[in-house]
Amino acid sequence: MHPFMRWFINAVALFVAALLVPKIRFTASGTTPGLNEWVTLAVVALIFGVINVTIRPIVVFLTLPLTIVTLGLFIFVVNALMLMLTSRVAQALDLGFRVEGFGAALLGALVISVVGFVLSQFFTRE
Repeated sequence: MHPFMRWFINAVALFVAALLVPKIRFTASGTTPGLNEWVTLAVVALIFGVINVTIRPIVVFLTLPLTIVTLGLFIFVVNALMLMLTSRVAQALDLGFRVEGFGAALLGALVISVVGFVLSQFFTRE
């Protein structure tokens, strides 16, 4: 899949997670999405993509025994940790993206996975 398409799918999935999960927020200027929010979303999607390409494979490899013991369910915990790391990096860069707590990150990671899967299936049909 083209990197731009993967970035767009990440952005949409993060947006849906921010809408559905109460403790995931992206705001820059107010309550209604304006230009600042869309720019924030685009940058956060880029950060999320870079973290998933660089750090996530290492974490998945290191937690492989635990993932096997839990029959793959630990991958959701890894995805939640990557979302929390994205939130920390966004906070360090003073972007308006926050994930408040592990429970919100776990639910957000589940939403992002489902939305990403559905959009990937939709856009990769030939």
